[in-house]
Amino acid sequence: MIEAVTDDGVLVRRCLAGDEAALRLFVERFQGPVFGLCCRMLRHRQDAEDTSQEVFLRAFRGLSCWQPGRPLKPWLMMIAANRCRTAIRRRMSRPSAAALLDDPPSGPPWDASTDLGEELERALGRLREDHRQCFVLFHQGELSCARIGRIMGHPAGTIKTWLHRARRELADQLQRRGIVHGVRHEMHDVRT
Repeated sequence: MIEAVTDDGVLVRRCLAGDEAALRLFVERFQGPVFGLCCRMLRHRQDAEDTSQEVFLRAFRGLSCWQPGRPLKPWLMMIAANRCRTAIRRRMSRPSAAALLDDPPSGPPWDASTDLGEELERALGRLREDHRQCFVLFHQGELSCARIGRIMGHPAGTIKTWLHRARRELADQLQRRGIVHGVRHEMHDVRT
């Protein structure tokens, strides 16, 4: 009975054996976190959908390399982050209409009817690219600073600094728009 599989090792073994129900369960279990990470990193739904599919194809091809006893989700999120970074590099090689704008508008001031999630997405979109990626990988991808450092090619100390700066900038942006008041700039929950 595949629905009862909660152990990552059992699920992986069944996937490697070609069990189609296990493959479907694998995708169902992780499609939300993978798609969410791709959406936040790529900021474009179609690109996130395409990249999410690439992530699962990569994962299935490399499933035999996953080390039993290690959590499956961080391994998969690392694949997702790497695929997103590749998509970003490809996108940067193409000119975009947004690149023609000198300074994107900050948008209207916040009112209570605006969704807080939308405001956070707007603020995330204004962060420096490496700070945003770091923030998303840490908070949504649930990856450690060391792992993010390996993905992004920088020391863990740099990642901690970027994470701190991203949090401070997000808090400042949300404060300027009147969404939050008196935010203290502190580092919390820094996974090493």
